[in-house]
Amino acid sequence: MAAAESTTPYTLIKDIEARSRTRAIGLPQQVEVRRTWSGIGFRVGELLLVSSLGDVGEILVYPQLTKLPHAKKWVKGVSNNRGTLLPVLDLRGFIEGIATEINKRSRVLLVENDNLSVGLLVDEAMGLRHFFDEERVGGLSSLPESYRGYVVGGYKQGNTQWAVFNMEKLIEHRKFMEVAVRM
Repeated sequence: MAAAESTTPYTLIKDIEARSRTRAIGLPQQVEVRRTWSGIGFRVGELLLVSSLGDVGEILVYPQLTKLPHAKKWVKGVSNNRGTLLPVLDLRGFIEGIATEINKRSRVLLVENDNLSVGLLVDEAMGLRHFFDEERVGGLSSLPESYRGYVVGGYKQGNTQWAVFNMEKLIEHRKFMEVAVRM
């Protein structure tokens, strides 16, 4: 009983503190928070592009198309996308005049802007891409002249350059809506 009497509230608290310190998990590490920008990456020819998440609604496997008579070469046709007619346009064909070769990696990016829905054929969809603010670059030296009107900067990760492609600038281009061949 002598041992129990020598235990005061103060010594009890000190004993609990000592046991807690031996079993305690360290404080959380301070992690540096870095600002990022995310977008959907895709490839057109050899060019790597990325568009804002808000610009691309969906990535589709190349669909079965109905050809449109008297349409320009870069108009691939229309597709039924869940009950909605979706015009599918070849992005490279429109910008460069070079038709995209259809293969198993070909994808269609669904772009919606106001009342317009359009599918853009690209060589490959690269999925979600994340970039740190310090990777942002102003100009891209390797960017072909024909793309400069649609690109609003870029990012460089290692040796890889990604051009930020603005879908709104594409849709607002007056020639983008001129899909019929003049006879």
